[in-house]
Amino acid sequence: MSGVQDSLEIRFRLIDGSDIGPKSFPVAASVASLKESILSQWPKEKNNAPRTVKDVKLICGGKILENNKTVGECRSPLGDVPGGVTTMHVVVSQPPQEKEMKVKSDPKQQKCVCVIL
Repeated sequence: MSGVQDSLEIRFRLIDGSDIGPKSFPVAASVASLKESILSQWPKEKNNAPRTVKDVKLICGGKILENNKTVGECRSPLGDVPGGVTTMHVVVSQPPQEKEMKVKSDPKQQKCVCVIL
């Protein structure tokens, strides 16, 4: 049994249960490159598409993967079956909604008044 694989089959599971992949990635590929692949393969019919790599979070084995790590550094030695497909969950961070700030324009604003006698 050889303990080292040159590539991993990875499936990306979206929040609605649909999948992107599986696709083969080299173990030296960075998490950022995985995210770029997700952006390019994102289904057109989905309305919550991420705009940038920063909008995507990948979760594998209960851990949020960091962009500067490689696939080889992120995989679990116990969780990966040789020749099997690794599933990573994709979470999309939506940009913050611009909240309408309502300015109180009450003509009866309370004012503090000091009186010195």
